[in-house]
Amino acid sequence: MDAPRREAVSEAFIRLYEDGTIYRANRIVNWDVQLRTAVSNLEVENLELKGRTKLSVPGYERKIDFGVMTYFQYEIDGSDERLEIATTRPETLLGDSGVAVNPNDDRYRHLIGKNARHPFIADRLLPIVADEHVDREFGTGVVKITPAHDQYDFNIGRRHDLQFINIFNDDGTLNSNTGSFQGQKRYEARYNVVAELKAKGLFIKEEDNPMVLKLSERSKDVIEPLMKPQWWMKMRELADKAIEVVKNGEITIFPASEEKKYFRWMEGIDDWCLSRQLWWGHRVPAYVSLSISFHIFLFRIRQLRNQTFDRPFIITDLGGTTNTCLNHQR
Repeated sequence: MDAPRREAVSEAFIRLYEDGTIYRANRIVNWDVQLRTAVSNLEVENLELKGRTKLSVPGYERKIDFGVMTYFQYEIDGSDERLEIATTRPETLLGDSGVAVNPNDDRYRHLIGKNARHPFIADRLLPIVADEHVDREFGTGVVKITPAHDQYDFNIGRRHDLQFINIFNDDGTLNSNTGSFQGQKRYEARYNVVAELKAKGLFIKEEDNPMVLKLSERSKDVIEPLMKPQWWMKMRELADKAIEVVKNGEITIFPASEEKKYFRWMEGIDDWCLSRQLWWGHRVPAYVSLSISFHIFLFRIRQLRNQTFDRPFIITDLGGTTNTCLNHQR
C-alpha cells in the first residue's frame, strides 16, 4: 500500500481507538489452523451435516469423522457417582475446567458445589456449577465447560469464574496443558481421547448428530474456536443506527422478503474482530514496549518515523499482520 493510504488507515484506527470504538481484548475467535490467523464471521462458511460424515481436513491423510455425539462419564470426587456428558468435540475435554447443570434440575441439584475429577489431568478438579442457561432437555442435561474453546462455555466460565485453559498451539497441535496428549494434532487427539475413555471404562456410546460445521472460506480448514488477544470494533451502536434507518423508511430493503433477515442479522451482530495474523494488509499501528513495563503504545506512522527516545526502546508488533519484532532505537 502506498504511503497516503497507509497513513490514512493508521490515522483512522487510532482515532477509533481513542474514542473507544476499537479495543483490544482476549476473546474467542474463529482460528484458521492452516493459515494461523483469526478470521471474521463473514469469512466462515457453514456446512450442514445430517449425521456422521467423513471429511477431508487439510493436514490429515485420512478423513475425519464429524456429526458424531460422544457420550462419556465424569467421576464425582469423593463419591462413587458419575455424571454422563455428551460432546461433539471429545478433544476439547482436555480443556474442561468445569461442569454445569440447571439449578432447577432435580437429577443433579445434590451435586452442585461438588467437583468432578478430570480423567487425564490428575490434579484438575472440575467445579459443578448451577447455570440457568443449561437446557435440561438437551443431551443429558449436563454440560462440560471448556471456556477457552467455545463461545457458550466462555460466557459460562466468566459468570462462574472458571479457569480458562487453552489446549492448542497456533498450528492445531495440543500444548503442555494436555498432559500425555501434548504434541498430537487436534483430530488425532479426538480419536485418542475416545480410546482412553474406553480404556478407563468411562466411554458410553456414540450417536449420529446433525450439526453445522464451520469452515474457513480461504483454506477450507475446520474453524477452531480459541481465545486470542485481538483488536475488536464495537458494532452495537452502528447496527442500531442501521436498523433505525430501515424502520423509518430512509432505506428500503429490496426485495421486502429480505427485511426480516436483515433485522435478524443486525440484532444479533457481534463485535468485529479486525486483526489478522497475515503478511498482507495494513499493519495495525500498535506496539508493546519490552523495556518500559510492557506498556502498549499506538503510534501514528509520522510519529513513529520521527520519534526519539532518551534510552534504548525495544518494541514488538501487536498488530496482527506479522510477528515482526522491531528494534527502534535513537
